[in-house]
Amino acid sequence: MNQDAPADIAYEALRRAIIEQALPPGTKLREDELAAQFGISRTPVRAVLARLQAEGLVAGSARRTASVARPGLGEARQVFVVRRVLEREAVRLVMARWTPELRERLQRIVREEQQAHDAGDQRASSRLAGDFHTALAEMTDNFLLQRYLSETVSRCSLILAVHAKAQANECSIHEHTDLIRLFDDGDVDAVVAAMEAHIDAIAQRALAAADGEDQGPDLGGVLSRYADLLRTEASAGAEKTRRR
Repeated sequence: MNQDAPADIAYEALRRAIIEQALPPGTKLREDELAAQFGISRTPVRAVLARLQAEGLVAGSARRTASVARPGLGEARQVFVVRRVLEREAVRLVMARWTPELRERLQRIVREEQQAHDAGDQRASSRLAGDFHTALAEMTDNFLLQRYLSETVSRCSLILAVHAKAQANECSIHEHTDLIRLFDDGDVDAVVAAMEAHIDAIAQRALAAADGEDQGPDLGGVLSRYADLLRTEASAGAEKTRRR
């Protein structure tokens, strides 16, 4: 991708803003505003929005203005099922092509993750965690796997941004460091197992929080508080009447 092209800059700016929740779910993405912002016509804007929609970051249709997507619990579960399958095959392919140059590329991303974490920039650290997996996808040298895994990682990044509770990204950084070490060891079964455990941990952070959100309020707790309040008011009223 030519990062100097206005349409490519528009795509990357929107992708990062969505994943980092600078543009929260439901934000309207009007074509005329985006065209003016990036100095391009509506045609490339539509192409950018279509690309982001394919990645699950944008929702919309021909009859309504596009908006930042809000992935639900059902979608989140399905996305992580697919991601586990894709990541397993990705690490097998990368292991067969592993070189010092590939190691250095991943180590550079991990260093940037750590720097963002140390600076307290959780949004950037989380985005870079996704970039680690996108880089792995590119290293497979399989254009279809690269496409599908990159799109899946983007969807997962939005799911985490929307549903997961704010927390340090230190666990993810350590897990990425361990994956690099296992690639160096050359044990494909070990790196596959580590990747599966890593994806399971990511899913647990996202889905556990989303499960809590989808359950709705604690009906018993809410009604109990209101009932106690009414009983207190009734008791106070009865005491007032007795004193009269």
